[in-house]
Amino acid sequence: MHSVILAVSDLFQACPEIALFLALLAGCWIGRFRFGSFQLGGVAGTLLAAVLISQVGVHIDSGIKTVLFALFIYAVGYQSGPQFFRSLGRQTMREILMAGVLAVTGLVTVVVIARIFHLDKGLAAGLAAGGLTQSAIIGTAGSSLEKLGLPLAQVQQLQGNVAVGYAVTYIFGSIGPIIMCVNVLPWLMKRSIRDDALRAESQQAAGVHIAGEGEVESFPDLIGRAYQITKSDLTVAAIEALSPGITLEKIVRNGKMLATGSDASLQPGDNVLLVGRRADIIAAGAQIGQEAGEVAGLDFVLLRRDICLSRKDFSGKTIKQCVQLLSAVTRHGVYLVSLSRAGVKLALTPDTEVHDGDVVTLLGASADVQRVASQLGQILVPSIKTDLVFHSLGVAVGLLIGLAVVHLGSVPLTLGSGGGALLSGLLFGWYQGRHPSSGNMPSGASALLVDLGLAGFVAVTGLQTGQQAVTTIMQQGITLFLLGVIVTLIPLVLTMLFGRYVLRYNNTAIFAGALAGSRSANPAFGEVLSKAGNSVPTTPFAITYAVANVLLTLLGPLVVAFS
Repeated sequence: MHSVILAVSDLFQACPEIALFLALLAGCWIGRFRFGSFQLGGVAGTLLAAVLISQVGVHIDSGIKTVLFALFIYAVGYQSGPQFFRSLGRQTMREILMAGVLAVTGLVTVVVIARIFHLDKGLAAGLAAGGLTQSAIIGTAGSSLEKLGLPLAQVQQLQGNVAVGYAVTYIFGSIGPIIMCVNVLPWLMKRSIRDDALRAESQQAAGVHIAGEGEVESFPDLIGRAYQITKSDLTVAAIEALSPGITLEKIVRNGKMLATGSDASLQPGDNVLLVGRRADIIAAGAQIGQEAGEVAGLDFVLLRRDICLSRKDFSGKTIKQCVQLLSAVTRHGVYLVSLSRAGVKLALTPDTEVHDGDVVTLLGASADVQRVASQLGQILVPSIKTDLVFHSLGVAVGLLIGLAVVHLGSVPLTLGSGGGALLSGLLFGWYQGRHPSSGNMPSGASALLVDLGLAGFVAVTGLQTGQQAVTTIMQQGITLFLLGVIVTLIPLVLTMLFGRYVLRYNNTAIFAGALAGSRSANPAFGEVLSKAGNSVPTTPFAITYAVANVLLTLLGPLVVAFS
């Protein structure tokens, strides 16, 4: 057995990337198991698997962790940039209060525990850094310890205790928020994250129904139906005049295709294809004949295209006014399917205003759609290609932002690579929402960055810290670990209750995003995002994350001062 462990250790030393992907494999497999309503999830499972694998000895470069996390958090910001900037000013204060309450309760919990269990200032600071998973506390607390005027040997001992406390408590500090946000919070709210995420997405779209994965409408608005003419003296123009919501696309007489000019005459027995709004077709069909089944020659292909609106005289006008600006000949046979602004669908009513940069979705025959599109703006052709120039610039800008340091007294504050990449992702996502023709990233590509980036980040973290954490627990006993559990859970529970009963959060997905952000709990947020299936939790997360990064960093000197 010993020889097998040595062989595996040698393998991981030669190629630590194997350990990384084995942790992903085992962790995601473990995360699939359910125990009643509880499910650990892939992120927490990966962290546990990485800790187990780390016991044979794995040395993996921290640069991999930085890159993976930057890709994850940039993609998250990019997906939700437009929504984030629209939401600023509406509920921002609620999110700030959430982050503030968690920071205060976290500080009080650490100080009380330190005094009850007679922990020195170093262990107390390590407890805060690991239990609240805020690595920056290690640096700020270490700097504060140097200013206590103690002998150098004692300062070094205390700083070493910071690292010990951090290593022991960090693992559960990462898992605890996942359990609270993904399992306990939905139980408290009595609603699932997914259901509330869809509800919030629909509300943001002004009541437009957002179909879930695999859902299709049982009564689509736009349809095509075949009718056999039973009335005499009908023309194409007369039929289309019955309603502005239909067009006659094909005529078949005795098996032969006829031209569909507006003055074309129809005879009883002719088969025609009507395309348009369902209610209009049903009403018009009843006046011209009877519905037919499948008729040879009446098959017809419709083209669906997104167009980025750039026609200046349309901006600020209602849909009804824009339709009137297009001639009847130009808009013939083309139907407006949807209207979206910065990724959010808008209600299609005659009084809905359109703005420059809005994306309109048209449906109709290929030639008809091309004709209308040429007068509206640029066709956005679907592409599986990612604009690597745009997004490489975005990540680089984010990492540069993360290097900036602002000193608040003697405490250095910085967004770090994660905060910088998040801010850059928000900005670049907002820009792409305003200029849809640039910065393309298919949803599948961004989903891969989110999933692989976060899971890879926690895997590297577990591989780097797992061996030391287990060794320290065996040497120091389990007490410090259990104290870390308390530091992790009590602030989360108190903040969750504060958010539910004081701040009145009534949407589980939004609440879960805010709670994860108030703890800067990226693994928990990744699981919340996975459960939601859309970007609804991202805006509250981004706000509380930014505030929490500052407040939790400030805890280092405060823990040293009061413990």
